[in-house]
Parts: sequence; C-alpha cells; structure tokens
Amino acid sequence: MKCPFCAHPENKVIDSRVSKDNNAIRRRRECLSCERRFTTYEFVEEVLPMVVKKDGRREPFDRTKILSGVKKACEKRPISMDDMEALVDRIEQYCQDTQAREIPAALIGECVMGELEKLDGVAYVRFASVYREFRDVRDFINELKDFLNGKEDVK
Repeated sequence: MKCPFCAHPENKVIDSRVSKDNNAIRRRRECLSCERRFTTYEFVEEVLPMVVKKDGRREPFDRTKILSGVKKACEKRPISMDDMEALVDRIEQYCQDTQAREIPAALIGECVMGELEKLDGVAYVRFASVYREFRDVRDFINELKDFLNGKEDVK
C-alpha cells in the first residue's frame, strides 16, 4: 500500500476495526517515511459470473435487472421491498455459489420463477408470462394448470 501523500511503499497498521456496516475492515495506517496517517478499507471481492443470453451475448451479472423484473411481477401485490430484496439476494447468492465463470440467463430466470412461486402465485404467473413469452391464452392456461397442480401436490 503506497502512502497517498509521499508514495512511499511501506507503512504500519495502527488500528483495525470492522466498519459500521460490517462489510469491510477499516485500517488506520502510518507511513514509515513521512509519518502521516491515512485510512484504508478492505472489502471482500464478490466474483459473479457472466450471464450468457439466449442469443449468445455475454454481459455482467446485474442484480438491478432481476430486481426490476421482480418488482414488475409483484406490482400491486402485498409483497414488501424487503421480501423482494431477499429474493434477489438468494438468486445472487446462488449464482455466486455455482462458482461458474458463466451462467445461462435461462437458469437465472428459472431460479427467479422458483422463488416467486414460493412467495406469491400471482407474481409467479406474471413473471412466467413475460419470461416464457406466452404466445396465446393456451400457454397461459397451461402454466396456470402446472402451478395449481404443484400446489395440490404440496397439500
């Protein structure tokens, strides 16, 4: 770590603490050359896979896209933002846990549908109708039948 004042490469750590949000370690350092003090933060680098789209394009994982789709599906439903954020957190954690360098967008979409199915049936069907690109009412009815049959199996 170079000193931000004199660029000397050596310093000593005077104090270390966990940050207020528990996501980083805050370190007070003192330059061994100019003796000035400065603060650094250490964060865990989260490596998320690249998302492979249907057409073969690759783009970085973007939780805001998932959250946006979930919000649309949950619109006017009694679902809190905390529940939606937690759903997206689980999807993001799943993608990290795969430790794959690339993950198909279809797999992420299926995970979202699985989470929405547990959370709210209407939100699930809304998301599925867009995600699965229903062409007509029959597609919609078939998805509803599958959803309802799955609920009966649980009982």
